[in-house]
Amino acid sequence: MKISFEKKPGHKPDAYVVFVAEGGKLTAPAQSLDKKTHGAIKRVFHAADFEAKKGKLLAISGPAGISASHIIVVGLGKLVELKVRDFEKIGSSLTSELNKHRVVSAQVIFGDELKHVPEETAASHLAEGLLLNSYRFDKYLTKEPKEKKPTLKSVEIVVSAAAEARKDFDTKRKVADAVFLARDLVSEVPNVLYPESYAEIIKRELSPLGIEVKILGRKEMQKLGMGALISVGIGSAREEKLVTMQYRGGKKNQKNVAFVGKGVTFDTGGISLKPGPGMEDMKWDMAGSAAVVGLMKALASRGAKVNAVGVVALAENMPSGTASRPGDIVTTMSGQTVEILNTDAEGRLILCDALWYCQEEFKPSQIVDLATLTGAVIIALGHEYGAVFSNDDKLPQHLISAGKEVGEELWHMPLNDAWDKAIDSPAADIKNISGGRDAGSAIGAHFLKRFIQKGVAWAHLDIAGVAWVNKERTSVPKGAAGFGVRLLDRYVAEYCE
Repeated sequence: MKISFEKKPGHKPDAYVVFVAEGGKLTAPAQSLDKKTHGAIKRVFHAADFEAKKGKLLAISGPAGISASHIIVVGLGKLVELKVRDFEKIGSSLTSELNKHRVVSAQVIFGDELKHVPEETAASHLAEGLLLNSYRFDKYLTKEPKEKKPTLKSVEIVVSAAAEARKDFDTKRKVADAVFLARDLVSEVPNVLYPESYAEIIKRELSPLGIEVKILGRKEMQKLGMGALISVGIGSAREEKLVTMQYRGGKKNQKNVAFVGKGVTFDTGGISLKPGPGMEDMKWDMAGSAAVVGLMKALASRGAKVNAVGVVALAENMPSGTASRPGDIVTTMSGQTVEILNTDAEGRLILCDALWYCQEEFKPSQIVDLATLTGAVIIALGHEYGAVFSNDDKLPQHLISAGKEVGEELWHMPLNDAWDKAIDSPAADIKNISGGRDAGSAIGAHFLKRFIQKGVAWAHLDIAGVAWVNKERTSVPKGAAGFGVRLLDRYVAEYCE
C-alpha cells in the first residue's frame, strides 16, 4: 500500500476520510466537505444517530456534489481524551472499512483541532495502523474471487506537518516491514518452511542489511554438546539448525543485548503425539524465532545504535524410529543432564542449548527469549497477554512498558522455589516436565532459568496465546500476529540505545 503525506490535497480520491468530535462537532475539513455535498454529512450523521464515539466509523455512499464514491466519517470522541495510539486503531479500522466499500484510493484530511495530540504523530500513527492491517498471506490462493481481494492501493494523508509526519512514519514503515517478515515466516506452510530452508531465508533477508548470519548444523552442534536441541530434531528427516544473527550498531565496547527464539517449524509432539484435531496450527510453533528474525531486521533497517544478537534454534519435532523417547536422558551444552518425560515439552529442550550457546559465544548483559512454550499460558492469560518471567526486577517492567506503547501486552508472572524443585529428577539433573498440571507455564520458565548464567539479566516471554489471532485486532488482521517485533524494537529504542 502506498501511503503519502501532503500539506495540501493532491489527486481526487475514491473516498474522503474526515473527523468529527463527540457532540457532532465537525472539523474544518469535514465542514467544507459537508458544504460541498449540500449537508450530506450532517444529514446522515443525525439519521444514523452517530454519536462520534472514539474510533467509530460512518460510511456515506454516493454523496452528491463530489466525484468521490464515499465519505468515511471518523468519530474522535472527546478531544481532550485522545491519545496517540487511538490513531493507530483508527487507521487499522479504516483499512478494513475502505476495502469493504471497494475503495482504491483514499484521502484522509486532518484539521487543526487536534491540540492535545501532536498532529504529525497522530498522522504517522494512523498511517501505521493502515499499513499493519493491510497484511495478507495469500501466495497460495490461485482462485480467490475478485470481490474477496482487497482493493485499497493508496492513501494520501493531508496534514499541515506533512514533513514531520513523513519522517516519523519512515521509521514505522521499516518496523512494519520487519513485522511482515515475521508474519510471513509464521504463516508459511511446513512443507516449505523447515529448519534448512528457514535458515537460508534468514541469511537471504538479513545479510544484505549488514547482519552477520551464521548457521550451525548437527555436526557442529554435536561437537558443542547440544544434546537437548539435537534430541528434538533427531526424529525428523529435516536436520535441526542453530542460526545466529549479529548486528553491530553500537559502540565497540558496548555489551550485546541478546534475543533467543524457539523455532519448532512443525510440532507433532514427537512420540508423545498430539491429538490430530488442530495439529495443523503447529506450523506456528516457531513464532518466537520469527519475532527474533523480524526484530533483527527492524534494528538494522532503522540503524539502531545498539549491539544486538539474535539466536534461533530450529527443529522439526516428528515421531519416527529415530525419535527421542519418554524416559531418554540427554546431556545439554551446559553439561546438565535432562530426563525427557514428555517429547511434546520440546521447546524448552531446544532453547536451553540455544541460551547457553548465546551466553558462551556473545557474553550478553541481558537476554530475552520468546517461545510459544505452553498451552497453560493461554489458560492463564487468554489471547490478550503474553507472559513474562524474569530473574530481574527492572527488565520485565521495561518490557511491559514497551509493550503497552505498541499494543503488545505482557503480564508479569511469578517464579517460586517450589516450582523449581518440581523439575528435579531422581535420574538426571532436571526433568523436562514436573509430571503434574500445576503452574505449567512457570515450570517451563524455571527449566529455562537453570540455563541462565550468573550476572545475566533474563526474561522469558511465553507468547503461545498471542502469536496467532482468530479475529482481526488493532493493526493485526486474522492470522499471524508478528507479536514481539514491535515490542522489542520499542524496548531497545527506549532502554538499550
